[in-house]
Amino acid sequence: MKVVDASGLIMGRLASYVAKALLEGEEVVVVNAEKAVISGNRASVFAKYKERRERKSIVNPRRHGPHYPRRPERILKRAVRGMLPYKQERGRRAFKRLRVYVGVPEEYADAEKITFPDASYTKLRIPKYVTLEELSRHLGAKF
Repeated sequence: MKVVDASGLIMGRLASYVAKALLEGEEVVVVNAEKAVISGNRASVFAKYKERRERKSIVNPRRHGPHYPRRPERILKRAVRGMLPYKQERGRRAFKRLRVYVGVPEEYADAEKITFPDASYTKLRIPKYVTLEELSRHLGAKF
């Protein structure tokens, strides 16, 4: 089992590494999901996710999706799901091996946490980013 610390990692790059490990059959636990970052201009990132949240269906606005999450661990989990073939059996099985947490739960506090240096936000040429915590609070999440 891999325990990944998402602090300071770019969400998309982190999601691709996690998806690859899941498809190889490993169980992956991601901690500190709220400290992952989304690269880009703050206003455009907020606008993109706000538009996704508020898009309504014509048929029945309350029931029909797509439904986008607002909590940081659910946003990260959704990004990983987008990189898995989750409509196929192997993708669904891989997705079930993923656990994402805000903060560090007690059972993983003393576990060795891995990180991906090439997914760090310090590699950005122009340091424009938003943390998942800021994005979630902007979308109205209470955690």
